[in-house]
This record gives sequence, C-alpha cells and structure tokens, in this order.
Amino acid sequence: MEGLTPKQIVERLDQYIIGQDRAKRSVAVALRNRLRRIQLPEEIREEVAPKNILMIGPTGVGKTEIARRLARLVNAPFIKVEATKYTEVGYVGRDVESMVRDLMAVGFNNVKQEFEEAMRKDSEPKVEERLLDLLLPGSAGGADGESEGAEVPKATVTPETREKFRQMLRDGKLDEREVEVTVRKTRGTPSMGFIAGGNLDDIQSGMMDIQDMLTGKNMKRRSVSVKEARKIVTEEVLDSMVDADKVADVAKERVEQSGIIFIDEIDKIAVKNGSSSGQVSREGVQRDILPIVEGSKVNTKFGIVDTTHILFIAAGAFSLAAPSDLIPELQGRFPLRVELESLTKDDFRRILLEPKNALTKQYTALLATEGVRIEFADDAIERMSFLAEDVNAKSENIGARRLHTIMEKVLEDISFDADEHAGETISIDARYVDEKLSGVVENQDLSRYIL
Repeated sequence: MEGLTPKQIVERLDQYIIGQDRAKRSVAVALRNRLRRIQLPEEIREEVAPKNILMIGPTGVGKTEIARRLARLVNAPFIKVEATKYTEVGYVGRDVESMVRDLMAVGFNNVKQEFEEAMRKDSEPKVEERLLDLLLPGSAGGADGESEGAEVPKATVTPETREKFRQMLRDGKLDEREVEVTVRKTRGTPSMGFIAGGNLDDIQSGMMDIQDMLTGKNMKRRSVSVKEARKIVTEEVLDSMVDADKVADVAKERVEQSGIIFIDEIDKIAVKNGSSSGQVSREGVQRDILPIVEGSKVNTKFGIVDTTHILFIAAGAFSLAAPSDLIPELQGRFPLRVELESLTKDDFRRILLEPKNALTKQYTALLATEGVRIEFADDAIERMSFLAEDVNAKSENIGARRLHTIMEKVLEDISFDADEHAGETISIDARYVDEKLSGVVENQDLSRYIL
C-alpha cells in the first residue's frame, strides 16, 4: 500500500478491468486516504472517517471486480456479501453483524498464513524429527539390509540407523513408504469465544467441535505415504508454533484499519415509494446495517472489532429502485456515488484482448494443454464484440458476462473434440463465429435462452 499513488492504483486496476475510469479514481483516492489517515497525529486520526462508496450500474460492468482487485492490491482483508441474505433482527436468517465476523475470520486466516510462511524454514528440523519418529521403530524395511516392509525392533534403533534414515528421507528415497499418522478432522481446539459472537452458526459449529473433542471423534488414524505425511506433520508443527493470540491481535488491527466489506445488491433492500411490497424486513435490514457502517463494536470469537474505519463499498444496479429509496441515514454514510457505464462494443473488444486474464488468453492456454493452438483473427474479435453488445441491447444487459457465453458457444466443438486436433493450429475468424452463432442470433427467442 505504501508508495502507491492514486495514479499507480488505477494503472494496476487497468490491467484487469476495462473502462470505468470514474469508479477506479474514486476507489484509488479512498484507498490513498487510508494511508494518509494512518500518518496523521493520533488526535486527528480518530476523527477522519473513511469515505464509503456507492457504485451504481448494471451487472457485469466491473463493480465487484474493482473492489476485489483493490483488496488484493494492498493485501487487505476483504469479503463480498449479498445484502439480500441478511434479515432484520427477530427474523430467521443471518444478522448483519455476521459480515464483520466473516471479515475478521478472513483477516485471521490471512495473518496466520503469513506467520506460518515466516516460520516454515524453522519448522523443517521439527518436521524431520517427527517423520523419523513415525518411521522408527515402525515400518522401516530397506535400511540396514533388512527386507522391504520388515519392522526394525525398537531395541535395535541406534543413532547410526536414525542418521541413515535421515539421509534417505532428505534424498526422497522414503517418499513412497507408508506410515500411520493421527490427524484431526478440525485443526486446532475450539475457542469458547464463539459464545460472544452471538451467531447461531458459530455456536452450533463450536458445540460440535467440543463434542467431537470430548468423544475423540475429531482424531483419526490414517495410513499415508511419507510425502503426504510431511504435509500433514508440517501443518501440525506450524499450527503449534504460531501464537494464536498474537495472530488475532495483528488481524484485528489490520481488519479495523484496512478491512474492506463489499455489499452487493444493496438496491434489493431499498423500499420504493415507502412501500415494502410485502418484504417486511427490507427497511429493518437497512437500519441494522446503519450502525455497522457508522461505526460500532462487534463481538467476534477473536475479540471485539471496531468497524469505525472499515471501508464499505456498496453496489447495485438500481434499475427498479433509486439510491434515494434507501433510508436517508444510510444514504448519508455513502457520500461517494459513482455511476458505472454500460459496456460498448469497443469495451468488449478490449476486454477480449487487453487484460492479463483476458478470455482469449484463457481459452488459448486451456486448449494448448491438449496440443491445440488457437488463433483469434481480428474480424472474429470484432464480430464477438458486436454480438455481445447486440444481445445485451435486445435482452437483459448482463455486461461482460455475455462474452463468457459467446466464447463458450463458439469454442464448444473444438473443446469437445480437442483430443482429435492435437498438433493442429485452428484459426477463429468472423465466418467461423457466424457458423456457430448465426442460428441462435437470428432467432431472438432462442438467443434469450442460449446467449
């Protein structure tokens, strides 16, 4: 995050997302402001609240991708949630505070992985000793001139034998040897902190973990190869080396200062013209979301998380409702409004060619694994771009997702018969595209189902 100017953030986003410059600029400035806030004196820092963003635009134009790439760019804890899956307190369903608990769980796992990677080298000697303990005095045939599969009696295991096995282990000669290991169905011991979370799912999961631990059902003996045992033992050793409390403290700080929650389909909980249309909990969900966005303290099994400085990015198509249909208090907590534009033929062309994860590059790489080389002619790219725009205009506008459907339809036969075309180079031109799609495109009723 440090050193990335708003211009550089936009440049990184441009590698994966075509167009939507206004949205990129808004999120880049919001991200940079977080770094600026951290550098302020403490008395001012606490007064600076994040400028939450409301993205307005049809599906498939890049709303979710912008938020997701932004989080990856700065390695920030990030979750995407659907506003429609939450219910007002008192109804059956998930409460809105669970989004903060989910974000904290993501942050905890991210930090834990970083800690484990930092300790991986230090864990290697311990892992080696544990593997030698499994091999000796268990099934260790083949060493000391013994027959394959014979057991080395405990009394005969000398330091020289252990060192000989150590060298064989390092050389990979014992990778296929079978050993018995004890594995846990759930890693780690269940934390009683789930009671503080108040989430029914967490409570049920925690109670089941405790029950399994008391009855011994969470332990299981497995016969695996030494190669597989190394992975299992490494996980156990790293798990024991990592200080969970320290991980939780770092994760909590990271979530509070740089966490990002993306709330999708927020327009679906808007109440149009003051009428809830039978959805009695819509406005209630908005009122429950409000304190989370404004800043409140949420109990999680990793501790109490303050949401004051978490960045919230909300998004919705707002085709049936308007942002003004949200309750005024919630509108005020999303001061930055960005309207994303519908994609044009030129945008579709760029999407097919320019991003690092462009569809043409993906399909070329996939078919190359079977020895089939695919070449896309310029007129084929033009034709698919035109069809994507045309079908979006005539039926539902699903944005760039239309390209996935068109590409899959165009390459369906080649993908199916790829083994018969190994070593061949197949050129995809406009005529080929028309051959595969002409019947579907001409029949509008059919195109609604197929494309």
